[in-house]
Parts: sequence; C-alpha cells; structure tokens
Amino acid sequence: GAPARRLGRARMYTRWPGAMLLALTLTLTLTLTLAGAACSGASNAPAASFVGNDGTALYAQACAACHGADLRGTDHGPPFLDAIYRPAHHGDGAFLLAIRGGSRAHHWRFGNMPPIPGLTDEQVAAITRFVREQQRAAGID
Repeated sequence: GAPARRLGRARMYTRWPGAMLLALTLTLTLTLTLAGAACSGASNAPAASFVGNDGTALYAQACAACHGADLRGTDHGPPFLDAIYRPAHHGDGAFLLAIRGGSRAHHWRFGNMPPIPGLTDEQVAAITRFVREQQRAAGID
C-alpha cells in the first residue's frame, strides 16, 4: 500500500542521493518559473479569489510575490518602499490603474506588470492604505 510506496521512495533517495537533488531542483525550478510567469503576466491562470478587506492580508495574497512581503521588491518586481512610489509621484489612483490594467515598465527593468484580476475597488483601496502606512513608517511621505 501507500506506506510501502513511501518507504520505497525513501530507499531510492538513500541509494541515489542525486535523485533527491534532482527532485528538489525540479521543484524549485517549477516554483520559480510559476512565480516569474505570474509576475510577468505570462500566466493564463484564472483570476484569484480574494476575500475580505484587510490590506495586509490582501497585499500578501496579491502583491508580495512580486513586490516582496516586506515591500522591498523581489527579482520580479520593484520595491514600494522607494521614493518613486511616494504619493506625490505615484498617487493612490496609480495603484488602482496598475491593478486593473497592468503597468508598462517605466522606472525599473522588471518588465511590464500584468493586471491583477479578482480584486474589488475596496480591496485595492485597502492594499493602497497598507502600502501608504508602511511607506510613512519608513519615512516616505
């Protein structure tokens, strides 16, 4: 049954450590590829379902993969804790426009941002408030 199959896999990895390394490498590659595809707009996945109006939770679900859980950016998207995203340069409406229609790369070299379907205007406003709170805490006004 299932326990025997699991034991068989464990033995395979013990006998062939390269097999475990290959499995881990393939898993990591797939994960990074999917994250990169989502951040570059290459995904044809259906819209995510976002629930509630908590800006912190919504940011974690909809934005953090590309912009970083700490808002400091990733290899796939720019940081929001940067003077470029201060309210005087990118007003709150810019967040709604970018989420609805995507955004062409213009300050960074991450490629274009795809639209993020599935968020209501109220949810986008909650995300924007969260980002602004974090910016103020970092001295970006």
